[in-house]
Amino acid sequence: MPSIFSRIIAGEIPCHKIWEDDRFFAFLDIHPYRPGMTLVVPKAEIDNAFAMDDATYCAFLTAAKKLVPAIKTATDAARVGLMIEGLEIPHAHIKLIPINTAGDMDSTNAQPATPEELATMAERIRTNLHA
Repeated sequence: MPSIFSRIIAGEIPCHKIWEDDRFFAFLDIHPYRPGMTLVVPKAEIDNAFAMDDATYCAFLTAAKKLVPAIKTATDAARVGLMIEGLEIPHAHIKLIPINTAGDMDSTNAQPATPEELATMAERIRTNLHA
């Protein structure tokens, strides 16, 4: 059975897409720790990021890195934290979290975002993406 992320990538479940290329897909988390929290996932259903071959893993991190300046600008964050934990969904993913303090990366901060908040934030991030 496809993971929820595979279903999002396939368009079966709606999302607020930020960016994609032929190998990776980025979209806003609907329960962000901080507004603008973005998930980057491989289009191939890979359970564990650390099981990727080195070239794919490096490309995965590079894809995430491309999004950081746009997220930082759109959210006015001091930094963007990166987290790879992968326990809740069996599909590798990077969490890019706009942060001003270390506590901003705490999952207990997660709050559901409204569709309107997500749409506005997605547009702000996409506007700041540089090809």
